[in-house]
Amino acid sequence: MTLVRPRRAADLPGCVAALRAVHEADAYPLNWPLDPVGWLDPPGLVRAWVAELPEGTIAGHVAIQAGELSRLFVTPAARRRAVGTALVSEATAWAAAHDVELSLEVTDEQRSAAVAFYAATGWQHSHTTQADWTGPDGGPVQLRRYTR
Repeated sequence: MTLVRPRRAADLPGCVAALRAVHEADAYPLNWPLDPVGWLDPPGLVRAWVAELPEGTIAGHVAIQAGELSRLFVTPAARRRAVGTALVSEATAWAAAHDVELSLEVTDEQRSAAVAFYAATGWQHSHTTQADWTGPDGGPVQLRRYTR
């Protein structure tokens, strides 16, 4: 069984390893960060959780940053086990208990797995904008904004 718990500083190396596996499989994040620990623990971070497998391996991560659900990922090996749903449930329950309204952004195409996941977990697409940063090819990136 996967345990979802608050992230600790000691989890960050495992989170970076999990993020690397996700990036290699899915190109998330779209641009690999120069400082992955800083990307996972940015200024303005309110709270973060990890999904930990029984053997102690980090299988997923989610954060809340300035009213936004962010940094959600699940390793390819842990998918189809409701890990992402458990992480989102933990974060949204915390937000509801603290009167925090959440939104999120997705850089994926409309029919991507991430878009399908957010729709299945109750998120509604509100609008699409262009990011103020570029993709790995230097081209513009469209951001799909979701709310609950």
